[in-house]
Amino acid sequence: MNLLNRPRRLRRTAALRRMVRETSLSAADLIAPLFIAAGQGIVRPIGAMPGQAQRSVDQIDSEIDALSELRIPAVLLFGIPTYKDAGGSGAWDASGPVPSAIRAIKRRAPELLVIADVCMCEYTDHGHCGVLSPEPGSGDVLNDPTLELLARAAVAYADAGADIVAPSAMMDGQVAAIRADLDASGHHDVPIMAYAAKFASAFYGPFREAAESTPQFGDRRAYQMDPANAREALREVALDAAEGADMLMVKPAGAYLDIISAVRARYELPLAAYQVSGEYAMIKAAAQNGWIDERRAALESLIAIKRAGADMIISYYAKDAVRWLAQE
Repeated sequence: MNLLNRPRRLRRTAALRRMVRETSLSAADLIAPLFIAAGQGIVRPIGAMPGQAQRSVDQIDSEIDALSELRIPAVLLFGIPTYKDAGGSGAWDASGPVPSAIRAIKRRAPELLVIADVCMCEYTDHGHCGVLSPEPGSGDVLNDPTLELLARAAVAYADAGADIVAPSAMMDGQVAAIRADLDASGHHDVPIMAYAAKFASAFYGPFREAAESTPQFGDRRAYQMDPANAREALREVALDAAEGADMLMVKPAGAYLDIISAVRARYELPLAAYQVSGEYAMIKAAAQNGWIDERRAALESLIAIKRAGADMIISYYAKDAVRWLAQE
């Protein structure tokens, strides 16, 4: 048999494979999430997410130093306050965990980009992402009153020195509301990374422990997206882009590669994808049981997200991935 076309020729050695590789992954592509707890002396491991922990501001220096040494360009901050109320007032507390962490990080590593997640679920005593209806028993999250609170939190994070704010509540109009208040407060240069297509996913499970944000009743399907809907996702993205989003995000990543690809094909804005807690936890659990090779599975999952079209990947594997890539 005389075959002129033999694609295997270019797979024969590691050097050949590297030379013709179509998609690359590097430290510059990665964003590391951090969970900031109010208080002092706290390093609280997250059981459902081995290798991750809640940390108080006085305990983040080593983490920030490691990220800087690995040349990971950005962190995404989530806060765990000591006090929660119905309106989530801790979200805009200037001395709260996220503003305090922003100031500490910018002092220690000025070049590290700090992205502040903007949502209410960690700060409300009911665990939902906004203001509840006063109607007894309704449990409805009110969209427009929540916008004011999200904008207030975003301004507080910008005041503290956040480089980027990232609204994740999936309230209609949140990007426009935040942009208006940022501009009115003099923060014209602070970009918005919009959680534009955020699905109501089962893969968020471990995050509930990490951020202490489990809803006290019901779920978030009334405002987060139905996993079955792709066209609606593109509509959500279009609205956020029209409202002034500087960057877009798809969340989760692994089960929504088609959405990432579709958004990339239609929009020129920078695109992030969030490899969420459940994706991380599944790889960790399977690896701990000896069922898969953790390094290969993690890197394969990340390269798939990049191949689908993401410019940036938020991942709990950020540090490990950079170390593994350096060994290849």
